[in-house]
Amino acid sequence: MPVRHVAIAPSGFKESLSAEAAAEAIAAGVRRVLPAAVLDLIPLVDGGEGTARTLAAATPGARVVNLSATGPTGRRVPAHFALLDPGTAVVEMAAVAGLSLVPRTRRDPGATTTYGVGELVRAALDAGARRILVGCGDSGTSDGGAGALQALGARLLDSEGRELPYGGRHLTALDRVDPSGLDPRLARTELRVACNPHNVLCGPQGVARIFGPQKGATPAQVEELSAALDRWARVLDRDLARTTPAGTDLRRGLGTGASGGLGAGLAALGARLLPRFDVLLDHLDLDARLARADLVVTAEGALDRQTPRGKVPAEVARRAKLLNRPVLVLAGTLGDGAHEIRAVGADAYSGILPAPIALAEALGRGGEFLTDATERALRMIQLGARTARTSPLRPPHPVSRAPQTAGTQRPPSVR
Repeated sequence: MPVRHVAIAPSGFKESLSAEAAAEAIAAGVRRVLPAAVLDLIPLVDGGEGTARTLAAATPGARVVNLSATGPTGRRVPAHFALLDPGTAVVEMAAVAGLSLVPRTRRDPGATTTYGVGELVRAALDAGARRILVGCGDSGTSDGGAGALQALGARLLDSEGRELPYGGRHLTALDRVDPSGLDPRLARTELRVACNPHNVLCGPQGVARIFGPQKGATPAQVEELSAALDRWARVLDRDLARTTPAGTDLRRGLGTGASGGLGAGLAALGARLLPRFDVLLDHLDLDARLARADLVVTAEGALDRQTPRGKVPAEVARRAKLLNRPVLVLAGTLGDGAHEIRAVGADAYSGILPAPIALAEALGRGGEFLTDATERALRMIQLGARTARTSPLRPPHPVSRAPQTAGTQRPPSVR
């Protein structure tokens, strides 16, 4: 079947391309091969970088509010949140506590803070929001949301009544949480957290062990953070039981480990932890747009064993497979387990780098490489379509054979 309509639904490439830029780069590659095709660009977000701006762009009448807030290292940084309507706000934790805001020389997840996330929630309340969606993803923190609670008025105290400093490692000294100073508006506000349900706070698959090394933690720091977050969960269970939704397991409940444990901290304030795509993709009418496509192209920065565990390409592939649509996945890098994307609905996948290349150059030329890789992949698809029109067991034209004569030796069979 000819490809006349292409749905382009990528996520962003961390530290290289936004979801919008990735969609434009893919579209440029498609146009080289299929200039007459109708292209539907659907940049997707998973709660991480770009979430607030993307949802604002997809919502008529929405606006982005720019401000400054406390960044993950404690310094003020430019930040933002979105007002989708007068009563609904989107707070993107990565906009104020994301890994991209932590200099490579200062990547210590035991020291970084989500304090700025609490400041954005408070600013959204000041703007009149009574429904706040917090997008989790791309975090540079592992403080269990402790900083966010501090910004919202909770006091985190050690055994001598002293306020704890910023950072997850200090939670080992936590004795109690005093919630008396919490912003009273929180009790009248619907807090929803869009998170990856696979991420849990504690245990062998806890967030410190799974994601701590990505954020710069040494093996010793991973164990330190694991112990600190375990203590954090126990104290929250005891001191914020009145606001934690009934039946919530702060240690191993689905989504409690989102964004370095921010999910658990917000759940202790009464937030509902929801699978991120159930919350985010409804705003984009994704299923209907995939259904109109002859081909679906999705992409992300790294395709590996984690991709089927709640990443954008896996969700796109799963939904497209239900609609019987072919799916091509492109990735900045192919890691261990990349092939597992086929089990969730992708028909083919490919890396975009043309050769081994330095990281800085790869990040800087991501759009160029993504465009070129899209063109290469589509030309291969065209070649496959052409060869499929002829039987591989029967040549398209008769092959003449010279008559055998005595003494002529047949060539050996090729196996």
